[in-house]
Amino acid sequence: MKIIKPRLVTDELKLLRFLHSRMEFPVDDLRRFENLEKGFKGEQIFDKWSEDILIDGLILNDLLFEVNNTVFQIDSTLISQGTLFQFEVKNFEGDYYLEGDKWLTLSGSTIRNPLHQLERSEILLKQLLQNNGYNMHIESYLLFINPNFHLYHAPINQSIIFPTQLSRFLDKLNRTPSKLNGKHSKLAETLVSKQTFQSPYKRLPNYEYNQLEKGICCPYCRVFMDDTLKCKCGFEEAPSAAILRGIEEFRWLFPDRRITTNGVYEWCGGMVSRKTIWKVLSSNFQLEGHGQSAHYVKIN
Repeated sequence: MKIIKPRLVTDELKLLRFLHSRMEFPVDDLRRFENLEKGFKGEQIFDKWSEDILIDGLILNDLLFEVNNTVFQIDSTLISQGTLFQFEVKNFEGDYYLEGDKWLTLSGSTIRNPLHQLERSEILLKQLLQNNGYNMHIESYLLFINPNFHLYHAPINQSIIFPTQLSRFLDKLNRTPSKLNGKHSKLAETLVSKQTFQSPYKRLPNYEYNQLEKGICCPYCRVFMDDTLKCKCGFEEAPSAAILRGIEEFRWLFPDRRITTNGVYEWCGGMVSRKTIWKVLSSNFQLEGHGQSAHYVKIN
């Protein structure tokens, strides 16, 4: 098994992490952020589990497509000799139950039926393949990765893989005959090339520079480090590395603002000297303009 497209933190989640350290989120934005974090952790658990897939196959993670003006995302895809496996990974925790076609929590809150999402993705993926000259068999699975999940009145549905079934499902995958050739590699290249892009900024909470708390955040626990660039979790960092991370956050959150020594000094909360910031900028960025218009741009 070979990973063609690794899983990365999405741009939206990256931006939300930056913002969450520096501002208080409205309730709906906080819920979305927490759901994205939980979903990403579930996908990481899946990635660890999928390391034991031993067949000759190609894995592509986090694919985003648009077909017939409809955008859909696939958590993970496995290309084998005769089958394209589509995996929708859920990190649900706690007790849920079914009432007809509805999925509900024990408190009575309704959630979107994940099987409908899976079926919709399969239909659109099949169209995408046909539009690009492929007629490959697709098998779609809904994987519940969290061992603390339970679904009451669960249907007998071979598309649903519960936590207790993951080991047996892995054995099934590993018994799948598979020998890949150049056509399969070409299919993987086609899927990667056909991805679409959605701006993450449209889904962020409203924010302005002046309302964000300034300083340098720990890359692990996302709290602000002290003046010695040490965190309560034990992490400590050299000034140059901390400055570069601070600049990266600034560039992500404010792509249209110019990078200057004074601007970086303020953004980092005055935790490092202007002289140190100037040295870091001079070594890693290119100076453009003169006088008050002088600013730094990233070296390509």
